[in-house]
This record gives sequence, C-alpha cells and structure tokens, in this order.
Amino acid sequence: MSAKDPSQYEEFSLRSADGENTVDLKGKTVAFEYFENIFSPVITAKAMIQSTGDAIEGPDGKLQSIYNGLPLRGGEQLSFKIAGNSETNPGLDFSDDPERYLHVESITNVVSETKKETFVLNLCSRENITNETSRIGRKFESSPISDSVEKIFKDYLKTNKELKIDKTQNKYGFIGNMRKPFTVLTWLASKSVPAKAKNEDDSTAGFVFFETKDGFNFRSVDDLVTQEPSKYEYFFTEVVKSVKKNVDFNILQYSTDRNQDLIGKLRKGAFCSHRMFMNPLTFEYTPYDKGLFTYNDYAGKFTALGEKPKIPEELQSNPSRNITAVLDMGTLEVGVSTAMNADPGKVQSQTMMRYNLLTTQVITMLVPSNTNLKAGDVIKVEVPRIDREKRSDVDQQQSGLYMIKALCHHFDTKNSYTSLELIRDTFGPQEK
Repeated sequence: MSAKDPSQYEEFSLRSADGENTVDLKGKTVAFEYFENIFSPVITAKAMIQSTGDAIEGPDGKLQSIYNGLPLRGGEQLSFKIAGNSETNPGLDFSDDPERYLHVESITNVVSETKKETFVLNLCSRENITNETSRIGRKFESSPISDSVEKIFKDYLKTNKELKIDKTQNKYGFIGNMRKPFTVLTWLASKSVPAKAKNEDDSTAGFVFFETKDGFNFRSVDDLVTQEPSKYEYFFTEVVKSVKKNVDFNILQYSTDRNQDLIGKLRKGAFCSHRMFMNPLTFEYTPYDKGLFTYNDYAGKFTALGEKPKIPEELQSNPSRNITAVLDMGTLEVGVSTAMNADPGKVQSQTMMRYNLLTTQVITMLVPSNTNLKAGDVIKVEVPRIDREKRSDVDQQQSGLYMIKALCHHFDTKNSYTSLELIRDTFGPQEK
C-alpha cells in the first residue's frame, strides 16, 4: 500500500461532556485534519461529520441527530485511532489514554436538512481548556527557568503527558500576576538561555513552547536546529535518484513562501539593535557602546541549518530598532535590596535575532502521509535547479535541511497526505 491511500478509522468515538452518552463516528467522519506548530502551545484538529440524523438515542428513547441527541455543546471528548497503511504512515492513536483525548472547543458550519446533518468539530488538547480556567498568582523565587516551567506544567496545567524541557542556565524570579499558564510559559521562553553554553555571553537565547503527539516541549531553538535530522528525505520528482525509488518520499506540491524579508527584519532589529535600560536606583542609562548589539556579536555562537548568513556591513553597524526598559532591581525582595533579578541586556537581543533569522526561508510542501513526522523535526529536502539542460541537478540554494514549523495530517475517503510548513535561518547546504 502507498502512504497516499485512504486510512481506516479503527476508533472514532465522541463522548458527551458528562460522560453519559457516546456516539460512534467511524462511518460518519468525512475528513479529519490534525495540526502541530512550534508556535502553538497545543495540538488542534478538525473533524468534518456527516450524519443521516438518526445516530443516537435521545432522552425520549427515539433516535435523534448527533447535534441534538448527544447533545453537542462543547467540551465533549474524542477518542480516535487511525490505522496506518505504510511504513511512513503508521497512523495516529489517541485512544489508549483519556489524558490524550481531544476536546471539542467549538462546533462550526452546522447544516441541518430533513434527513442529513453536517458540521465541523474543532478540537484541542485538554490542557487548552485547563489554561482558560487557571491563573498563576504565586511568586517564583529566583531559580533556573526550566525548574519554574516544570512546576507550572505540574501544578497549573496538571498534565501527565511527557514533558521535554531543555535545561536553562539563567535564573529568573517572577510573580504570576494572575496570568494564564500558556501566557507565562511563552513569556519565559523568550527569556531562556540553554544550559549547554559555557556562559551567557556564548549562549544562543530563545526557546519555543509547543505540543506534539509525544507530549509538551519547552525547547531551545539552538537545540532543535542542531538535532540529528530525520531519516526521511524528500525530493521533487525531477531529482529522483536511483537509490530513491520509494514514491512515499516524493514531494507532491512545492512552493517557496518567502526568501528573505529585509524591511521586516530591519524593523524587528534582526541585524543590529540598540538596548537602553534605566537603573531605577541610580537613574543611569546604559552607555551607548554597551547597548549596541550587532550580528557580529552573535555570529559564530549559533548553528545554522545552511550556510552562515552574509549580512552587509552597513546593516550591522546602524541599529534599526531601539529597545528600552527599566532594569528589574530588588523587586522580589521583602526588604531593601539592590540585587538584579535578571539582566535583559544579555539575552533580549539574542532572542530577537534568533527568532527573526529562523524564518529567513519559508517553504510549503505536500507529501504522502507521514505520521512519524512531528513539529520541530529537521528533514532534508531536494528540489531541482531551474535549468532546461540539466534537469537532474539539485538546486543547492533551495535544497538542504529545514525545520518543520507546522504540519497537518489530512485523512479523507480518497487519500491521506501531510502538509508541511518548513523554515530555516539561511540558504544552501549546511556548513561542516
């Protein structure tokens, strides 16, 4: 079988929010889409349902539609298992653990006819609902950020899912200020420095917080970029080599969404920024020369997915963004203190530069279904060079290693495929 062939729904059960009613949706699911994104805290999904209107027994004992008989009001739980059809498409199984069931967050596109009803279930992880009903009001003492992240997962999101949290070297104390857990975790990600660096001056700050089918991730961007690439290599049909005969790795559609965005990056301070912080105790400001942060200060400290970017000198010497803030001095102490909670000057510019460089090149491609892939994975892509005479040659600038920013596993009655949004911080093959 091919990974493009339709997959079978082995289980597709929807349970009411109170747990009293359950309806089997196996024969009623027209299409199902599953989403992951490194900039999304949770998994989401969509299921298009079509029913003849007599799917479930109502309170009066008569058969009713799913919408009225269950009834559908939001908060319902979906347990599903989609069978695989090839090595690259082992399927998706969210049926073995109630903790992993997806929850209905909304019902849209409801169409009711005399003998048929159609609607779309918009689904999300349970933690997305918990996040809306939780607030962090406590004080976190100065400690490694990764330790605070783990406490938030356990104490506020109350999840038993696997947690993959990269250790941070920098400490940070803070007060929750009644913010939602996801808000705090995303905020902490922008302040985190990976522990593997010798010191903060040699670090590459910047983390991302997201969920995959394997669990939650609080990962350093640098660790994601330097991870071992996936064994799956995808190629456009015009660059098929004799050793690559498996059509499951053929790129069905391919488009380049963005190659650079100079003005956008300049506005965000991607190449040069100036930091100016005020000390609230002395009313002194950061000297100009100490506040300047250029790409040269960052180059050589991070690993790129391709060749190291070549930035024109004039773009590195003139700051295109100014950053101002008040230093966090003694704010968490009961008594009088002059201790600095954290120095934003050491990480803020690095984080901003890392995030902006990461989306230098963005491509979208459609491939036969591969449910082994996850957001945050690194894969190799080969596309042909535009050359009438040498159609088998690989485009060295467009091809190479990419990180999966977002993916969608699509299943319907006719086929199965995976849509990938890929990003990287430069062009060409990775430097050895």
